[in-house]
Amino acid sequence: MITFFKKTSRLFIAVESDSKLSQETIAKLTWLFSGAKPLKSTSVKGTFIGPRAEMITPWSTNATEITRNMGIEGISRIEEFEKTDDETPAFDRMLRSLYHGLNSRIFTNTRKAEEIVSIEDIRDYNLKEGLALSPDEQEYLMKLAQRLGRPLTDSEVFGFSQVNSEHCRHKIFNGTFVIDGEEKPLSLFKMIKQTSQENPNRLVSAYKDNVAFVEGPEAVQFAPAHPERPDFFGERVVKTVISLKAETHNFPTTVEPFNGAATGTGGEIRDRMGGGKASLPIAGTAVYMTGYPRPDVEGREWEKKAPAARKWLYQTPEQILIKASNGASDFGNKFGQPLICGSLLTFEHEEHDRILAYDKVIMLAGGVGSGTLKDAIKGEPEPGMKVVVMGGDNYRIGMGGGAVSSVETGEYDNSIELNAVQRANPEMQKRVSNVVRALAEMEDNPCVSIHDHGAGGHLNALSELVESTGGKIDIAALPVGDTTLSAKEIIGNESQERMGLVMDEKHIDKIRKIAEREQAPFYIVGETTDDSRFVFEQKDGVRPIDLAMADMFGNSPKTVMRDETVAREYADAPYREADLQKYLEEVLQLEAVACKDWLTNKVDRSVTGRIARQQCQGELQLPLSDCGVVTLDYRGKSGIATSIGHAPQAALIDPAKGSVLSIAEALTNISGAQLKEGLKSVSLSANWMWPCKNAGEDAALYRAVESCSRFARALGINIPTGKDSLSMTQKYGEQKVMAPGTVIISAAGEVGDIRKVVAPVAARRKSTLILIDFSGDELKLGGSAFMQSLGAVGHDAPTVKAPEAFARAFRALQTLNERGLLLAQHDVSAGGLVTTLLEMNFANTSWGMDINLDGMMETDLVKVLFAENPGVVIQVADSKLKSALKVLESADIRFCEIGSMKRERKLSIAMQGPKAEFDIDAMRTLWYRSSYLLDRDQSGEKCALERFGNYSRQPVKFRIPDTFTGRLADLGLRFDRPEKSGVRCAIIREKGVNGDREMAYSLYLAGFDVKDVHMTDLTSGRETLDDVNMIVFCGGFSNSDVLGSAKGWAGGFLYNEKARETLRRFYAREDTLSLGICNGCQLMMELGLIEPDAEKKPAMDHNVSHKFESAFLSLEIADSNSVMLSTLKGMKLGIWVAHGEGRFLLPGNVSDHNVAAKYAYGLYPGNPNGSRGSVAAICSADGRHLAMMPHLERAIFPWQNAYYPADRLHHDEVTPWIEAFVNARKWVEEKTR
Repeated sequence: MITFFKKTSRLFIAVESDSKLSQETIAKLTWLFSGAKPLKSTSVKGTFIGPRAEMITPWSTNATEITRNMGIEGISRIEEFEKTDDETPAFDRMLRSLYHGLNSRIFTNTRKAEEIVSIEDIRDYNLKEGLALSPDEQEYLMKLAQRLGRPLTDSEVFGFSQVNSEHCRHKIFNGTFVIDGEEKPLSLFKMIKQTSQENPNRLVSAYKDNVAFVEGPEAVQFAPAHPERPDFFGERVVKTVISLKAETHNFPTTVEPFNGAATGTGGEIRDRMGGGKASLPIAGTAVYMTGYPRPDVEGREWEKKAPAARKWLYQTPEQILIKASNGASDFGNKFGQPLICGSLLTFEHEEHDRILAYDKVIMLAGGVGSGTLKDAIKGEPEPGMKVVVMGGDNYRIGMGGGAVSSVETGEYDNSIELNAVQRANPEMQKRVSNVVRALAEMEDNPCVSIHDHGAGGHLNALSELVESTGGKIDIAALPVGDTTLSAKEIIGNESQERMGLVMDEKHIDKIRKIAEREQAPFYIVGETTDDSRFVFEQKDGVRPIDLAMADMFGNSPKTVMRDETVAREYADAPYREADLQKYLEEVLQLEAVACKDWLTNKVDRSVTGRIARQQCQGELQLPLSDCGVVTLDYRGKSGIATSIGHAPQAALIDPAKGSVLSIAEALTNISGAQLKEGLKSVSLSANWMWPCKNAGEDAALYRAVESCSRFARALGINIPTGKDSLSMTQKYGEQKVMAPGTVIISAAGEVGDIRKVVAPVAARRKSTLILIDFSGDELKLGGSAFMQSLGAVGHDAPTVKAPEAFARAFRALQTLNERGLLLAQHDVSAGGLVTTLLEMNFANTSWGMDINLDGMMETDLVKVLFAENPGVVIQVADSKLKSALKVLESADIRFCEIGSMKRERKLSIAMQGPKAEFDIDAMRTLWYRSSYLLDRDQSGEKCALERFGNYSRQPVKFRIPDTFTGRLADLGLRFDRPEKSGVRCAIIREKGVNGDREMAYSLYLAGFDVKDVHMTDLTSGRETLDDVNMIVFCGGFSNSDVLGSAKGWAGGFLYNEKARETLRRFYAREDTLSLGICNGCQLMMELGLIEPDAEKKPAMDHNVSHKFESAFLSLEIADSNSVMLSTLKGMKLGIWVAHGEGRFLLPGNVSDHNVAAKYAYGLYPGNPNGSRGSVAAICSADGRHLAMMPHLERAIFPWQNAYYPADRLHHDEVTPWIEAFVNARKWVEEKTR
């Protein structure tokens, strides 16, 4: 039965139930739907856009779970439908449908599950289904059928195509190359493996898993003692491994950018969850490469010189940029993974009768994480063990994604390509991740092996789990969200958020309890056998798949790639020194060079509380850092640094040089972090995107991989992981557009001291600027942003002439850092030296530079300023210059003193006399303009323009009294707590909450004994809160913000008797405090906990930008009676915000409310959500209960702050925010004495 609710004149909610809704249920749903009115009619006239009938959305999954938590039974689906008046409305046909009227049949699906099909003609089936089987593989399957004496089933042929696809099995990388008639001695994969064979360094696991592990330091694990029930946090020293992984999701992002990028991000996170026997993701990275966005504005001459815009297959480049970055950001934000480093490139070029462009886009999701050394290697399953799947239902999603990703986009018809795209449910993945986290944190992890579900779905994941023994899977045990799925579709779909595990049966009950507590669906789907067969069996005994493991994984002939070298020389563009100003203005607006605030302002960069370096730097918080750093624990010492490098334009000129420059860029980017063992601490991921099977491209790929391997080996580092996507061609009928052959290098390494990461922001003091040459080559403009801005590629690109000299330069930088001789450093890459120098000034509001280039060997000023030869500019205080020069001279490397700081806000360039002077602020505005142009499409013109106008007027400011020493001992605190304090508090989290650990640690450091409480503990009655005096509702995305932030969470309290009574009893006591942060603040508003007696209560609404806002900004502590903020009154402090619905709606006058904190600026983005009066926090009349949107728990240490006063940065152990938690503890101690 369908009941319709009218929320607005254009928005309707359809509720599917197994019987007529009672008046009590209607009343509950009216509250849940924020006042939406039920309609008596079973039909609604008009044209509507809504979800596909056959696919329950993640939104619906969350909404129906909320109703169950509210005690409503019998609701199976809830969906939103939007009315439209457009004759031809635009909507995403992958996920949504057009409805002419709404009625009781909108969810009716007449499709029937297809029967198992015996495949008589494999060649015909391959073409029809788009399986991308090679002729050799087709021949192999035909012979297999003959040997078995029966036709193969559709599930078997489909399954074989997925698990043996290029995407999954990397056949080209493992194949034989014959170049110019000569068979090459090594495969591409063997050349990459050579790096680890020659330079194992501290590798623990390489090429054996979906993630690489490197031995890490000891760290202090902070976790609850028993994850299956409410329990207190404690600390334990563990021996760690560091994980590194990067994944590409190019085809899905091209076709459906939001979900393509979202599932790419989710898949990469699952790779790091599924490492060894269980491991933990910490932070992510992202790279986007597309064609030109072509905004309708003046200027941007390089776009006018590009090939004509194509009739885009699915989305325009601008749509892809916005939607893909929205998808990746949304998944990370909701899952709780910060994105701390990234890159962006737009490129198109036509020459040699070829169009080169990223029409088939590149979307890379990477990241770093950690695990324990004891669990870094997967165990060996034994017969009789249980196979478990955790996560969401199966839908007709991602069918054939592995195969379709292995061919040129546009080769198949739209239905096949669209059918291969997935949907994302980050909140479900977070639930599963919490169970994996519990496993990873156990002293004795019962998991034998774990595998993520990605390409190939259950087929790939479960077959690899049981590969060594064989396994039998019960199809009926697999969760099905669409009853029309055939056996093939159940087995092979790529619905996301799932993990497969193997464990002994005796551990099942305990892990099931953890999963139930976390509300992570848990299914026993089969068991391992001893017959080396892979079997899927239905209830009726029929087996859609029944093959020997060896047959499933195939023995088809090795792939042979034959190609001839094609020499192509790309033309230079003419230039004149007199046009320097014009050149600079164009280069600064290229997306690769320009400000990327439009990307960073919507992605969480603080969640986990373990971020020591992310993109935004300086008092203006501009995205200038190319190195991300996380800590391995909350002690703030050991950590992981990560960076990215790529040089596809240079690779067009010379593939070998492109690989060298990509590694060089990643390494110069990461060089600002103090790595534990210098270069030996670094491991790389190499992700290869190439238009293979086009003339000359296979030969070019071989040269690129060969060069990459050679350079890495010469530097003494390894490449233990990576990915390839070798069908980077898009077809428009007979026309082909090839992406430039691209390798993206992700670097990661252990950091000895995360507080010693050098910033790319110039210090405003007497100092000297020095350019360190990492290249050793002549300055060359080929492959540079400068050439791109002129519509050219160029004929010659730079390289690194001597790897030994590069390594010496790297060591010299590390020595300078270790000795405290550096004030700032910035690599030279996209945009050249002039961009480096400008960017070092952009995040400041004053001072400039005097640059003299007489010491350079090159006399061509354009080359000196715009060449992208690898290098690093360092800033050294004049008082330490002598010591720094001694280090550089002893390293036997090339360097040049090039200038000094000055008070005038200009960048002055001299070379044999004055040559140019650039207005830093004017150049910064041009640099920012490209961000504004893209931000318009995500924040709206009004907010984007406000941000563009205000970004330079809202520096982060601090006002900290001298009485605050910043020392733990002066606050009576210490890291090593000898015993429990007896002062108890609890963090309360709902499914989707992701800010729980940093909050728990802040309380723990302040002296509380902290209990971990899940909503299921309250609704089941396992937890009463009677033994705690403070509760904290943590931040995140409970229920993915479905039906409004914290609405579902509030429903669990209001409509569950046990939870409601527990909360009432807690707030009735006089000895209690409470705090709600972000999502927890929204919950307190929904529950009316701050002003319980007010006739009209405060509420929260969407940010004025109607998007997620991420920023580090200034907060002023108001004069209130807040218990927690009592000692902070009058202070101005930096703090993180990360929310989508943070605008306070305060009835009456702002002065009528007990305002505890305000944003330091009234206008957007300094006031990130548009709250009237810049309100950021309010508290109860008695000051005991505080609701606050910004995250103070992510700013208690100076290293967590994206900007902190320079005179305190290396002195303070903690920031004043820790006092809020200490004040709370002291208050409880006083009340319970």
